[in-house]
Amino acid sequence: MKNIFLESHNIKNLNFGFGQFNYHLIKGLYVAQPEEFKITLHAKDIISLKNEFQDYFDYKKYFSFRRYKYLRIRKPFDLWHSLNQNITIEPYHNIPYLLTIHDVNFIDEISDDMNHKRNIAFKKKLDRCNAIVYISNFAKISTHKYFDVPDIPEYVIYNGNPVTDIYVSENYQPKIISKRPYLFSIGEFNERKNFHTLIEMLHFLPQINLIISGKNTTTYADKIKSLIQKYKFEDRVFLTGKISEADKHYYLKNCLAFVFPSLREGFGIPPIEAMRFGKPVFTSNKTSLPEVCGDQAFYWDNFDAEYMATILANGLNTFLEEEKEMTLKSIEKAKSYNWNTTANKYVEVYKSLLFDKE
Repeated sequence: MKNIFLESHNIKNLNFGFGQFNYHLIKGLYVAQPEEFKITLHAKDIISLKNEFQDYFDYKKYFSFRRYKYLRIRKPFDLWHSLNQNITIEPYHNIPYLLTIHDVNFIDEISDDMNHKRNIAFKKKLDRCNAIVYISNFAKISTHKYFDVPDIPEYVIYNGNPVTDIYVSENYQPKIISKRPYLFSIGEFNERKNFHTLIEMLHFLPQINLIISGKNTTTYADKIKSLIQKYKFEDRVFLTGKISEADKHYYLKNCLAFVFPSLREGFGIPPIEAMRFGKPVFTSNKTSLPEVCGDQAFYWDNFDAEYMATILANGLNTFLEEEKEMTLKSIEKAKSYNWNTTANKYVEVYKSLLFDKE
């Protein structure tokens, strides 16, 4: 039987996008249970994976030293799937290779010099590919913009929405709550999330609070905290840090709107999660966000604070005027992104690489 190796060790970081992608794709593959091949998962905590997925998968324990060339995994798998573009673990042998590209944000965030080691490493990864999957058309277009992509099969397969069912008991409350109507956002605190624009926007929305969740121990988080102090918004802006799924569901269910002024996204899961709750979504018109959110979001063209507040106020009025219809459309849009569908599309790509030339 053919054997596929999923380089999936980023599953350990479930609070981040790559970890969520790995977990939900693997879960979707488990639901699909294709019989034509066996899948080996590469992870640090294989016990937890075995407890959830039993013996459907094979498992190989992750060790960081495998990133060194002569210590690479030598088993000649029939297909190696690298689940994101940043992975440094590569196969020892020249075997069939599939790459999922989420974004090429490193061009903006690290260096646009094609001789930079980060860009050289990515180009080597491209050159060894037998096929590429992009998580959005934007990811595909931006990859072609900066790199010479080999003439190989390319696919666009959208991510699924991790929020399928809503579970918030009536009596449940997180530790941090807002006594006034609030906007909600979530993500790791880094420059591209652009959270500081939301705080500046609050000047023009005096009756509304803001809750932002996510890892906030970064340098950018310090900038946010300084802004909160500068504007004396300690009783209006709440930084929760990392939160549980139950907390996230509470905030999404009870927020006035979801706000996401991100500058760069390969896909952008959080707005889709908010739509599952039927919430109005306000986001930037940058990168993949218009492609993914479509007509079910309100967009900021720039980040002037007063302009952002106007877009939000007008958008809320529009949403309330057609609340029933817009709520249903938002939920329908969110449900259109399904991890089981995503996994089945990956299964078809696997089959094409394993069997089409036989």
